[in-house]
Amino acid sequence: MGYHITEVEKRVLAALQAGFPRSRTPYKDAAEQAGISTEQLLAVLRDWKEQGILRRIGAIVHHEKVGLSGGAMVAWQVDQDVVERVGTTLAGFKEVSHAYERKTEENWPYNVYTMVHGTDARQVERTVKRMSEACGVRDYRILTTERELKKVPPTYIVNDSRSSTLDARGTRQSRIENRESSIE
Repeated sequence: MGYHITEVEKRVLAALQAGFPRSRTPYKDAAEQAGISTEQLLAVLRDWKEQGILRRIGAIVHHEKVGLSGGAMVAWQVDQDVVERVGTTLAGFKEVSHAYERKTEENWPYNVYTMVHGTDARQVERTVKRMSEACGVRDYRILTTERELKKVPPTYIVNDSRSSTLDARGTRQSRIENRESSIE
């Protein structure tokens, strides 16, 4: 059974889904945006952390701007009986930001995917070779980006003019709607 999000939590998510306000008081500003107190906002975030809903709050660095222009998704063909061990080994490399197991397809036998970062393509290739040696998997494909088509944070809560109502004074009030009524 999924987690059912409260109205206050929806407002917190709507306020934070595009990132924290860029200010000296981001928690206070986000709370105001959500229409709650700073203490309420912090309580929601603490609850989400305790429940495993929120992993962490941190900065998003544009890796290209700090000299990490190399990056590739690597698809690995891993025997099912060693996926856990291999996945743990691959995920342990500091150059890996993401590691996933996925289903295979008839013409695509790769079931483990890692996102590997480096200063350039050569460094990524060297890292992937070290990863291959460390886990004993020799069948892999390095998938480099040809062109970025879209890269934005996900939007969980929609809050626009189509979802607003007028209050008793005729002032437009936002009505926040969630795309999914529960978080699975």
